[in-house]
Amino acid sequence: MTRVPTAAQRRVIEGAEPVSGRLRGTAAQLEGLVKRGLAFRHPRPPHDHFLTPAGHRGREEIGREPVAAPSEADSGVFVARIGGEEEAVGPSRAREVHSAWQGLLELRRMTNPDGDTSRPCAWERTHLVRGAALALEAAGLRPAGAGDEGYRVRATPQPEAVAVYGPELPEYAGVLEAAGWQVSEHTDTRSRERYLLASPRRR
Repeated sequence: MTRVPTAAQRRVIEGAEPVSGRLRGTAAQLEGLVKRGLAFRHPRPPHDHFLTPAGHRGREEIGREPVAAPSEADSGVFVARIGGEEEAVGPSRAREVHSAWQGLLELRRMTNPDGDTSRPCAWERTHLVRGAALALEAAGLRPAGAGDEGYRVRATPQPEAVAVYGPELPEYAGVLEAAGWQVSEHTDTRSRERYLLASPRRR
């Protein structure tokens, strides 16, 4: 990156789709971001533009800048709820979740060798907890909140596997399997709590 982006380019960066980083803007704005190393033009039709890793970092920096009455929607960075966080509800949250899931499907289409959107992609394999949580939240399932029952997605010592706890294990399993995850049910040897073990399907 040789120069900081213009105000118009910053707005394009802020408006990038969650997860996939797909950009919308004028040809001049997108070309300018490419020259600055903040975006790239995908070689496959329809040749959309996407944020580079430097562009994603730039969006996070923009989101950390102080603004009046900041909100999660203004931060510019979508984070799937894994259960246990402060509750985020309302129409804006539903729109963000929907947009993030559509962006993830597009990322699958672009990065899976066969363009298969039914199978998790590399991003999900390196963000297991967030990937599984996004699939659950996008299906309209409720994450656990303060004192509320709901799903909880947690990392495990096993490679490429997350644990999912909550009161509706069969429903969670169905959603994750439909999203391309392999799921099995287990019992914790200490607490005797039932949970799911989920891994991204490779085929």
